[in-house]
Amino acid sequence: MSTSIDFDDKEPLTSTARPLTNSIITVRVVKSFPYRNVKNIVFHNYDLQNKTAANLLADCRAQINSEGAFRPFRNVEYDTLKIYTHAHGSKTVNLVINFDHDDDWTLDTSSDKKLFEYGIENETELSLFKREDYISYKANPEEKW
Repeated sequence: MSTSIDFDDKEPLTSTARPLTNSIITVRVVKSFPYRNVKNIVFHNYDLQNKTAANLLADCRAQINSEGAFRPFRNVEYDTLKIYTHAHGSKTVNLVINFDHDDDWTLDTSSDKKLFEYGIENETELSLFKREDYISYKANPEEKW
C-alpha cells in the first residue's frame, strides 16, 4: 500500500521539509522601488495547497492595515504578487524586485489557481507591489537614495 505525502522527512531540503498546508512564506511589501522601501511579512503555517493568489493578496492587505509597523505602507494600492525567489534558488542582483519571469512568476489574483500550482513551496519569497509603479521602475530602474 502506497501513501502519497507532499513533504520529505528523510534528508529534506527546507523547501520540502514541511507539508504544503503548513508552509512558511515571506512577502516583500514594496512601497517604493526607487527608494527601496521594502518591509517583509512572514506567514507561518500558511496553506499553499488550498489558498489562491487572491487569498494571499487579501491576507497581505489585512496585515498591512492592522499592524502598526506597516502604517507608512498603507497609502499604496497593492495589486500584484510576483515570486521573488524560490528556496535554494539563485537570487537576483536587484535588492527590491526580480525583473525576470514577468510572465510565469506573476500571480493571477483573479484565478482559482492554488499557490502551489505556481511552484510556490515552503520558504518561497514573493513581492507585493503596485503594478503601475513596477512598470515605470522597470522602464527606468533608477535608484534615488
